[in-house]
Amino acid sequence: MKKQTLLLLFLLPTLLFGQTRPKVGLVLSGGGAKGFAHVRVLKEIEKIGLELDYIGGTSMGAIIGGMYASGYSAAQIETIVKEIDFLSIIQDNVPREQKPYFEKAYLEKTAITLPVKKGSIGLPLGLSKGQNILNFLTELLSPVDKIEDFSKLPIPFFCIGTNIETGKEVLFEKGSLPLALRASASFPSLLNPVEVDGQFVIDGGVANNFPVDRMREKGIDIIIGVNVQGTLLKKDELTSVASLLSQIVNFKMYEKSDEQVENLDIHIHPDINDYTVVSFEEKEAILDQGTKAMKPYIKILKELANKQNKKFIKRGIKGVNKRFLIDRIVLKGNKNYTQDYILGKLGLKEGDSISYKGISQKINALSATKNFQRVDYTLKESFNGKKLELIIKENEIKTFLGVGLHYDLLYKSGVLLNYNHKKLLFSNDEFSVDVVVGDRIRYDLQYFIDNGFLISYGISSSHNSFKTDFKFNDVNVNKINVSYRDFTNRFFAQSTFNKRTAFGLGFEIKDLKVSSDTFLTNNEATLFDESVYFSSFAFLHIDTYNKKSFPTKGFLIDANFKWYMFADFNEAPNGIPLLDPNFNQYSQIDGKVEFATTFWDKFTLQSKVQAGFTLGEEDLEIFDYRLGGYNQNYINNFIPFYGYDIASFSNQSFLRGEFNLRYQLFNKNYIETVANYGRTAKNVLQRGELLKDLKSGYAIGYGIESFFGPVQLKYSWSPDHKDRFWLFNLGFWF
Repeated sequence: MKKQTLLLLFLLPTLLFGQTRPKVGLVLSGGGAKGFAHVRVLKEIEKIGLELDYIGGTSMGAIIGGMYASGYSAAQIETIVKEIDFLSIIQDNVPREQKPYFEKAYLEKTAITLPVKKGSIGLPLGLSKGQNILNFLTELLSPVDKIEDFSKLPIPFFCIGTNIETGKEVLFEKGSLPLALRASASFPSLLNPVEVDGQFVIDGGVANNFPVDRMREKGIDIIIGVNVQGTLLKKDELTSVASLLSQIVNFKMYEKSDEQVENLDIHIHPDINDYTVVSFEEKEAILDQGTKAMKPYIKILKELANKQNKKFIKRGIKGVNKRFLIDRIVLKGNKNYTQDYILGKLGLKEGDSISYKGISQKINALSATKNFQRVDYTLKESFNGKKLELIIKENEIKTFLGVGLHYDLLYKSGVLLNYNHKKLLFSNDEFSVDVVVGDRIRYDLQYFIDNGFLISYGISSSHNSFKTDFKFNDVNVNKINVSYRDFTNRFFAQSTFNKRTAFGLGFEIKDLKVSSDTFLTNNEATLFDESVYFSSFAFLHIDTYNKKSFPTKGFLIDANFKWYMFADFNEAPNGIPLLDPNFNQYSQIDGKVEFATTFWDKFTLQSKVQAGFTLGEEDLEIFDYRLGGYNQNYINNFIPFYGYDIASFSNQSFLRGEFNLRYQLFNKNYIETVANYGRTAKNVLQRGELLKDLKSGYAIGYGIESFFGPVQLKYSWSPDHKDRFWLFNLGFWF
């Protein structure tokens, strides 16, 4: 124990002699994950029965101190710390089921997404906007949401931020407590700065990480300080650009903190040198350091508590998740996005019953659109319930560029460039175009006007081509090398519900060309089809999967109906395409139902049932259902089937079932076993022939969730033949 600490323990009773009620203040320093030690310090203070008259803090010290000042007990804060996934919150991860339908359908293909401003590709100001943290704090601090003067909290409180333009500290004592805590903890590079009352604020640790001087200004008699700062790095520890930048930032921070320590009466310094600001997985160990650091001070703090002559008030907050009625909703700050759009994304209407936690989840979904830089909310008493006031700060950046990689055995290698632009022509629209550069150049364009609760509209255009060996029709005895090109344009109307369900209908024009250079022996290309098909369609899509790849829970329903109304066969002698008067109209209805469930924590069963039927008599076999291969990015009526090569068997209808059992070997690594069964026929439901000519295929493999998307290697076979297949894919499917 340091000499100054021994001297303090000896002199403190003398210092307090004659005072009937000494004022005690607690200052908690910043330190990221190291700040978890503050919780156990508060827990020991509660056990002693010491009353705090003021609390001040910076960054993580501000968050923990603000919660305690609001009425939470140390035990409650410890439970929250242990249960919350801080890395997920910091990264603004939104559960997939809360993401907008458009993003789930079209934007889950890239590994990196960067903002584009004034024609230049930039970098984000931080790892995340911090909306999840703001929502989390607003939810936790809901019991004191009416208090805007922090000195009126159960324990008076202040926290510190840094004005990024001037470098000066910002003292937060009034306003929105959740916003003040969010601003104080805006660690550079992790979280975006926060605009508060016209000031651009970052982490208070840059200007004043241990605000003892501010506490002394409050007229406090005894100041207890808990310091979880680290130390400057040694030369052998300066091994990267990040470590150099951290060292430069810490010079001034630690220099000022040394001055603050001299102004303390009791200095508690947990041993946290083995941890960093992002050691969020070391919660228990860091908490224990707080307990150990308090042991030398228990006796003197008990004496201090006895001097207070005041019974310690039992602490604790209840009713955070209590539901209430929303009888009015008021929007402020929205300029480019209508009320219908915003409320549609929220999934919230006047008359709904909800809790603070429910509102946080809905705001997460709104934030996931990337259209809003920040969404604040307040609840005030109203006629029959509460009035919800949403303060919207729209995102000035409307354009994003995403990059993804992929390789599979059909399309080979490809680099995806995704251009996503919001508010292109109308307030609520979204434009997205994928361009794949690689062995098979292709694109997919989507333009969607999202009207929220109202009917929405969209157009799409795509071009896709591949070349492979398969048996095109019954005339072919052996497989032939076929070139397949598809150019499709659509117009559709769509309604979405709960961000999970989309129902729509529309009109489609599809230009197909299917040919082969190897079918005949005279070296002339054989043209199987070169036609334009006109059709109307309807679809129903429901997606509740928690992950795009390797889901562990949820289900998916994808049902489609298409009516081929007429076609142009390009056979006019003058070169002008004409509609074929002999074209037989027909329809197709197909779909799949999938679900995933996890048991024993490590095992996930993902099951799938698919079926498709042709209604009416089709003239050609171009839209027969073709089963085989493993690709998840097939177009038209190509259907995966393990154990067989692409398009190995086909007909006008099909049935298929798949069972995928995954075992999570360790984090994001899986062993997969797959079994699938199916058949094709003119009518697979013909009486007595449901299981006739049933084919089966199996696969076993290894899968990894990587930064670039799923990486999978499988060995596939079928007892129906002697062929064996090694299957490999890397990256998101597109």
